[in-house]
Amino acid sequence: MFWRYVIKQLSMPPGCLLVLIGLAFALRRRRPRLALALFVLGFGGLWAMSLPAVVQRAAKALETEPAVAPSQWAGLRERADAIVILGAGRERGDPAWGGEDQNTALALERVRYAARIAKASGLPVLVSGGLHYGSPPSEAWLMAQSLQDDFGVEARWLEERSRTTWENAEFSAHLLKAEGVHRVVVVTQAWHAPRARWCFEQAGLEVISAPTGFEGIANARPLGGWLPEGKAFWQSTQLFNEALGSLGYRWFY
Repeated sequence: MFWRYVIKQLSMPPGCLLVLIGLAFALRRRRPRLALALFVLGFGGLWAMSLPAVVQRAAKALETEPAVAPSQWAGLRERADAIVILGAGRERGDPAWGGEDQNTALALERVRYAARIAKASGLPVLVSGGLHYGSPPSEAWLMAQSLQDDFGVEARWLEERSRTTWENAEFSAHLLKAEGVHRVVVVTQAWHAPRARWCFEQAGLEVISAPTGFEGIANARPLGGWLPEGKAFWQSTQLFNEALGSLGYRWFY
């Protein structure tokens, strides 16, 4: 588990970019041209991924599922049988909440959006997400608690075994089909929605994507978003991971 974690972190940004810069430093005397090329790749990658303008363009390429406007929420009751919210991790032991684990900001964004749709449409809700750190509570349980306590919506089903988007779809489909549910509204981030749709369709469900958290829109930053910032780098790593995940899923599944 330890080495798997280390390898993963060093093969993804910023780890892989820092490795390139480190190699450039180590080779600067023996192979100066190669060292220069590695430095340009590493430093250039860090710079590009820190630009809101790059985030905007990369996200727009991934965010191909259209939004479901508020005026369409009520009508979803005629087109679907349930709402599925996909987990997005959890935060460990927040002292502000008595040391209890909490939903991530992304998970809360999904929960809030799904709650609005559920109230407008009257559709039942399934929350999907397993043990992010290998121990309770599950992501699904945390989302269900927030749905109930913060938004007054009760989750009918909790899918608490999944660790990946593919398993989200597989295990959710098993629960839903057992109760005659075959049409679902899937709530997730806009950049994640195409892969989520594909997974749920492969699991034999009819899907209406309900993406939220769009990032491929005007960034509204000074100078058009061509100055680096920390938030943009964090967003870029998510988009990079999603792009790799989309390619990998089509290859392995």
